[in-house]
Amino acid sequence: MMQWNRERNIILTARLMSLLFTPFYLPLVGLMALFVFSYLGLMPWAYKLQLLTLVYVFTILLPTILIHIYRRYRGWNLIDLGHKERRIVPYVISILCYFFCVYLMDMLHVPHFMGTILSAALFIQVVCALINVWWKISTHTAAIGGVAGALFVFGELFGFNPVWWLCIVFILAGLLGTSRMILRQHSLAQVVAGFLVGIVCSILGLIYL
Repeated sequence: MMQWNRERNIILTARLMSLLFTPFYLPLVGLMALFVFSYLGLMPWAYKLQLLTLVYVFTILLPTILIHIYRRYRGWNLIDLGHKERRIVPYVISILCYFFCVYLMDMLHVPHFMGTILSAALFIQVVCALINVWWKISTHTAAIGGVAGALFVFGELFGFNPVWWLCIVFILAGLLGTSRMILRQHSLAQVVAGFLVGIVCSILGLIYL
């Protein structure tokens, strides 16, 4: 009985980690980091709140609702949706939502560097979607890898030491990757590959997009 309770608690904790650190939070976290670590934090609070709300709606709220509706329409649970061949439509939904967010930010003449965060997140989504055609990759660890890459770039551009923040991100990435493996959603290779893809795409996206 104690063994069963322990296993249940481990699974519940893994599910909570997966829920808290969903891939959709990457752009929002990136913008918040930009407001904390750069001169962009001097912008009016009302403007920052409007921008964060826009990003929240198009990168978290809208794709989450649309993917939920699609999953309910197909009669799938979250585990069913984890199969590689069933992830294509959710990828398309999230990519389109991210694209419209980038487009709106461009139309509203949002400062370029803020837009590159969304572009980098979109780049990660597209690369993961392409890889998923042949091999299932973890978008959860790709997203947190994107956060690590963004911290590295921000540290270089704005002259702050990101070591302690990177340590926190690496610890969270390890816990998140372990959670995805406990839930049998990914193998070790898939979570490691996702993290590396996230770091590389984030660095390239923030520098060149």
